[in-house]
Amino acid sequence: MVHQKKLVDEVSGWLRLYDDGSVDRTWTGPPEVKFMVEPVPAHDEFINGVALRDTVTNNNVRVRLYLPEKVSNEEKLPIFLHFHGGGFCISEPDWFMYYQFYSELARLARVIVVSCFLRHAPENRLPAAIDDGFSALLWVHDVAGRETEEPWLEKHGDFRRVFLIGDSSGANIVHEVAARAGKTQLKQISVAGGIPIHPGVMRSTRSRSELEKPQSPFLTLDMLDKFMSLALPLGSTKDHPIACPMGDGAPPLSGLKLPPFLLCLAEMDLIFDTEMEYYEAMRKANKDVELFVNEGVTHSFYLNKIAVDMDPNTGAQTHALIARIKRFVEEH
Repeated sequence: MVHQKKLVDEVSGWLRLYDDGSVDRTWTGPPEVKFMVEPVPAHDEFINGVALRDTVTNNNVRVRLYLPEKVSNEEKLPIFLHFHGGGFCISEPDWFMYYQFYSELARLARVIVVSCFLRHAPENRLPAAIDDGFSALLWVHDVAGRETEEPWLEKHGDFRRVFLIGDSSGANIVHEVAARAGKTQLKQISVAGGIPIHPGVMRSTRSRSELEKPQSPFLTLDMLDKFMSLALPLGSTKDHPIACPMGDGAPPLSGLKLPPFLLCLAEMDLIFDTEMEYYEAMRKANKDVELFVNEGVTHSFYLNKIAVDMDPNTGAQTHALIARIKRFVEEH
């Protein structure tokens, strides 16, 4: 008799979990937005000013590299190590939503982007994705030390200006990887800064912004609760240090050796209040942290290509975000 697997749980059209432990991440939301979650093939030729290449690191993390056009032999570009979002449970860095933003960022900010394919929960609960992110940083270190090869980084990368950047849950990984880097001797590279964008920081109790601000395609209360329950170590609440780095259960921020941070927030983000709590805790711990808030927009607004093209404010705020990141890199 063939066992008919049963649906155990689902998350806002993004993910379905079955009783046999299998996970289906097929997009079941509106078909008109499906193009944003479809993969963009790598291309060695320059298209819209950027070339893409996929490779696998010497510690078995798959990465995608973005190289901007017209780099002279003498020019050395900052390196962005990018961690995608998705609540640690969904999304891939080759999706169109990331391609359209990070190709633009690579081109306009004149940086090489190294985007990591992170393991997903619940098959691989945290800290798996953080381990992958840190492994990718160690790979960049090995390339700098000529222990392994990556032609674009070797020829064009400035290993003294490595920046960590992440979206949503990927911004949590920025914090965690930066903290690990601060405890590790990395003689071949310098982590010059961290750029957490809309970090998924929260508490087990609802904040005022969670109760009052609008839910959006990229963050609903359902996603907030269920992704964390699937991703955090078994038995954990949202007060776990990965979700709540400013909480009592987290290592004291004052004891962490962190690079300068540019914390990027969205005014209408569901989790704006706890993001601001994180910012204030970083300042209280005397960390070098700058704050940039985009007005009138929601969580991960800049990844929503339809809104970027159709809504004047979303488009303008996306350009402002890129410009602010560019200035932070130029200043560090």
